[in-house]
Amino acid sequence: MPYLKGCVAALTAPLTLALLLAVAAGIVAWRGRKRAAVGLLAASLVVGYGASMGAVGDRLLNPLEARYPPLRDQSALRARWIVVLGSSYTPHDGIPVTAALDQDSLVRIVEGVRLMRLNPAAKLLVSGGAADGIPRPAQGYAELARDLGIDQSSLAVSDQALDTKEEARDIVKLLGAEPFLLVTSAYHMPRAMQLMRRAGAQPIAAPTGQLVIERGFRWRGLLPSSAGLGKSERAVHEYLGFLAMAIGVN
Repeated sequence: MPYLKGCVAALTAPLTLALLLAVAAGIVAWRGRKRAAVGLLAASLVVGYGASMGAVGDRLLNPLEARYPPLRDQSALRARWIVVLGSSYTPHDGIPVTAALDQDSLVRIVEGVRLMRLNPAAKLLVSGGAADGIPRPAQGYAELARDLGIDQSSLAVSDQALDTKEEARDIVKLLGAEPFLLVTSAYHMPRAMQLMRRAGAQPIAAPTGQLVIERGFRWRGLLPSSAGLGKSERAVHEYLGFLAMAIGVN
């Protein structure tokens, strides 16, 4: 199942879709259907360029990030547990853990440690597994947390789950119905909260890593960029996740 999900994610990425449309245009043109080929090629350009525009990425991400605003409830900081959800971790060649964690992972664990500083009595639960033979994000989180001064006695590791649904299941096994601060990327928070609640958990949203900074019109948002593409890819991944939940697919 993880490999199938990986294939679906790869094939539905905007640039991959644009490439597939361009290939289809070539095949159709080779078979003599030039009008259909032009339409497919135009669709390829629209998907590729549109998904790379900052304005499109922001428009797709904003409904996700705006669902849960930054944590401002001081009473919530008294929660006994802070849970950080996993992302990606690729250690190699002795690089520092801050380089091995991807952008989402790094902001999540740093936010978790920051919240720990505000409530030293809390415990930090780091989550995130991987397939056999692949380094597990929770282990990278734990290493960085210790490097940043979190005592081992205040740290718990859950490194078996391969996706957010499995993370929710494992968190409920560990914490039951006890409320906890849930730290994940702002765009991922709506789906994470829904999955946690379905599993019977009692999360308090503490989103971080907000990517939509300027919500007004700016001309640079009409230009393609890697940042705009990254936003679109994240948003598409989340919306596909909601679709899978709606039709009952893991």
